[in-house]
Amino acid sequence: MARYIVVIHPEAVGSIYNVSVPTLPGCYTWGETFEEAVQMAREAIAGHVAALRDLGEAVPDDRIAPIITTVDVAAAAS
Repeated sequence: MARYIVVIHPEAVGSIYNVSVPTLPGCYTWGETFEEAVQMAREAIAGHVAALRDLGEAVPDDRIAPIITTVDVAAAAS
């Protein structure tokens, strides 16, 4: 079993949770609840990995985790 970091972005309006998988560029999904987003992430990762294997491409893993941080940016004048 492989383990991947997923980033879940709740939308400001409505109840949508967007999901990205930093180690698998292009692997995105979403769910209407947090739990659904996690389940959809499992399915998206499985499909993405299967497609990479079918194409004969290397499957990245999360041995080196992405670094998530914040940065401060001056507000733009309006």
